[in-house]
Amino acid sequence: MADLFQSTTIPVLEQVIQFAQARHTVLAGNIANIDTPGYVAKDLSVDDFQTRLRDAIQQQHQPQPQSPGELGSMERMSIATTARDAKSILMHDGSNVGVEDQVSEMVKNHMQHNLALSIMASQFRLLAVAISEKV
Repeated sequence: MADLFQSTTIPVLEQVIQFAQARHTVLAGNIANIDTPGYVAKDLSVDDFQTRLRDAIQQQHQPQPQSPGELGSMERMSIATTARDAKSILMHDGSNVGVEDQVSEMVKNHMQHNLALSIMASQFRLLAVAISEKV
């Protein structure tokens, strides 16, 4: 059964959804602290995440001996290692949080999250059809 799920895009989509959820939390924290003097906005690096995800996918397609208890590369990915400070203009009070930038990033992140969920739902429907052998 594990091979069935690993042969789909479900593990990759799971990582994308988890990253989007974690990034949404960070961006919401930035907006919550918009009026905090000296607050420095935080973000999760989308580029770093995409690079690590691509590397994990490539490693997954290469045959590697694994012991029964060893986790695959998709499970080892850590969202925390992609955290970084956001780059933006420093405000007069020492903060660098711009509400327009943060909301824009949240909207893009939300769209990515919803797209990954839609694709995952489609994958589950295909698996359900394959399992039930209905065409």
